[in-house]
Parts: sequence; structure tokens; C-alpha cells
Amino acid sequence: MEKKEIFDLLIKNLDGAGVFLNVKDGMGNVNTMTIGWGSVGKIWGRDMFTVLVRYSRHTYSLLKNAKDFSINIPKVSSMNKELGFCGSKSGRDFDKFKECNFTLKSAKKIDTPIIEECEAFYECKICYRQAMNPMSIIDKEGIEDRYYKDNDYHEMFIGEILEQY
Repeated sequence: MEKKEIFDLLIKNLDGAGVFLNVKDGMGNVNTMTIGWGSVGKIWGRDMFTVLVRYSRHTYSLLKNAKDFSINIPKVSSMNKELGFCGSKSGRDFDKFKECNFTLKSAKKIDTPIIEECEAFYECKICYRQAMNPMSIIDKEGIEDRYYKDNDYHEMFIGEILEQY
């Protein structure tokens, strides 16, 4: 699959039920969560993938101690049930891979595995992370009032895309 095809599939899924963000921390704990926000672009002359993860999420507790993450993109509308489950249940309480009958497979260039049943993948090495500063949100009514009423902000993780296939 070409870069543009992967990107187009990513955008279709982000506009729909989402994609899976996998992470493996330094102690070998692996989790997945559904994300509906993500961005691909160029930073520092490199292809990068940016994700935002709330502090309250189990995935955040793993991601803050990880070196990399994978983005797992299913065929559009093919895994809506699994995306719903992984977006509403915590890895603290469930083994999402087991519950969804996912097969974990070694990634090509990173330690975090991929979900074999997905269609396309981004393998990303974490290069930068930054906490959201609520004072920097300019569109208070459109963003803060809609997404942060409970003050559960995100941390942004930027990962260099080492592989996409």
C-alpha cells in the first residue's frame, strides 16, 4: 500500500469509528486504545505522527514510559465493534487483545506490536511529548467547553514514522 493510500485510509477511519493506538512500556505491558484524533505531517524534516492521550487513560500510564507506539488502521467499518470496545473499556480492567480476539504481531522496526487483523500500520518512535497548557487554548467555547469541561487534558506525543505499510 502506498503512503497516500495509507493516509487516506487513516483519515477515513478517523472520520469514522477511529483507529487503534498500541503501546508497550519499558516493563513489557501492552495496551491498545481507540483514537479519533491524530495527525501526520513533517516536523524537523521527518515524517511524524502526533497523538493526544488524556492523563486519565491507562494508555497514558504506559505511553509516558514507552519509546514507541504503533497506529493500527482497520478496513473502514470492518472493526467498529472492536473500536467501540477499545474506546470505552480500560486496559486496567480488560485484556483488550483477548476480548477482541486480536493477534499481536511483532512490528518491523519498533518494540510495540501491531494488530495483525488491521489493514495498515504506522510504526513510530517517540521524539517529543508535551503537556497541554489550558491557558494556550484560544477557542474556549469551541474546544475547552466541549472537550475539557472536566479538566481532563491531553498530553501530546509526536512520533517519527519509521515504517508505514
